[in-house]
Amino acid sequence: MVSIRPKLSGIGVAAALLGSLLLVSPAPVAASGVAFPSVSANPPAVAAGQAVAGVFPCQQPAHAYHCYAPKQIQAAYGFNTLYHMGVLGQLRTIVIVDAFDDPYIVSDLATFDSTFGLPAPQAFNIIYPDGDGGYNPGWASEISLDVEWAHAIAPAATIDLVLALSNSDEDLNSATKYAVDNNLGDVISQSFGEAESCPGSTLRNALHNIYQAATAKGITLLASSGDEGAAQLNCAGTAYIKSASWPADDPLVTGVGATSLTANLTTGAYGSERAWADAYSNCFPANSYGCSGGGFSTVYNRPAYQPGVSGQGNKRGVPDVAYNGGVDGGVLVHWGVGNVVYASYAATDPVFWIFGGTSAGSPQWAGLVALTDSINHGRVGFINPALYQIAASPYLYASMFHDITSGNNNWPKIGSSSAITGYNTKVGWDAVTGLGTPKANVLVPFLAMNL
Repeated sequence: MVSIRPKLSGIGVAAALLGSLLLVSPAPVAASGVAFPSVSANPPAVAAGQAVAGVFPCQQPAHAYHCYAPKQIQAAYGFNTLYHMGVLGQLRTIVIVDAFDDPYIVSDLATFDSTFGLPAPQAFNIIYPDGDGGYNPGWASEISLDVEWAHAIAPAATIDLVLALSNSDEDLNSATKYAVDNNLGDVISQSFGEAESCPGSTLRNALHNIYQAATAKGITLLASSGDEGAAQLNCAGTAYIKSASWPADDPLVTGVGATSLTANLTTGAYGSERAWADAYSNCFPANSYGCSGGGFSTVYNRPAYQPGVSGQGNKRGVPDVAYNGGVDGGVLVHWGVGNVVYASYAATDPVFWIFGGTSAGSPQWAGLVALTDSINHGRVGFINPALYQIAASPYLYASMFHDITSGNNNWPKIGSSSAITGYNTKVGWDAVTGLGTPKANVLVPFLAMNL
């Protein structure tokens, strides 16, 4: 059974930079006690340290690696205008599908909110459709990132965290089906994926049927596009192959890639963006943490809403959009499990961690959709056709998206794997950053009025 791993990377900054030791989580273990293969979650992470007068070390300009709190991300992408209008995601529900369990997520979210001056969500529900799969460090970090940053973008929305029994394809499909069958929320975020050939046609078709039911109910679907550029691990987890990431490449899903954002560390004023590859021009794991997943499906044909997308024949291209995912310039996350895993931290210490990857983008785009639903007083549903219609108008496109035109997602030779030539960013849509990142102050009202 090939397991799906979360698409998440963490920052590994030298102790001299952040005053912390690089900490890599242990190999995840299934509920049965059997270790999963390398395709399972095992993201590296580093403690961000204690804030002094409300400022973390990584928010200081002199540091080589930087990080952002909610205030800076909200400002950079234009959410503040919406908040000033009273649009906070009220009366909407974001569903986050993850696996296993995080016994500290309630306290993590509370500490995150108190640290950054955020209100508690309208409600926070944790649901185990098939039972509690138990603690898993990699997925616990994913849960913390997803919950805290979906909430950071839509502070008044309800969060429903739906946890699969394990990270197997069947269990994740089952959790998603439960969320759809029970109509839990308005938008579903999925920060995981794998090579599209690995689940096989039966499981792919089963999930697509679930997505069809979700779309019929007006539920918006989002998924991260991957952290290995144009590559994915093969189904045995032994080598890299050229592949788009499933389920982000399903035509009913909005696939979310990653950029490296440069913004003012204090005000969050937008500076610039390029394709995510941290401080390097290419995706290079020896010195970096990954790069934006993207490419062309081999199983899904190009949908009608992608008429201008060209590439691998007449196939579905991903991602559709992007969001900040750079680890240099990552987001601050409170991850209580990390305090327990690493004996140097007490369980009560408010230790924050810095994370990036395409995992950061899917829950924040889910927050954006919740804000859109709030203005609309109802679900806007499937957003892909509208996004590509916006891109067809140069004026609308420039007003609603940051078009990313720097960088690529080439994947280097690693071990016995050959180097994989990816794609270059370009004007308009590309298979690295999709249509680009949102200018939420314009995009959100436009979608609300036109969907």
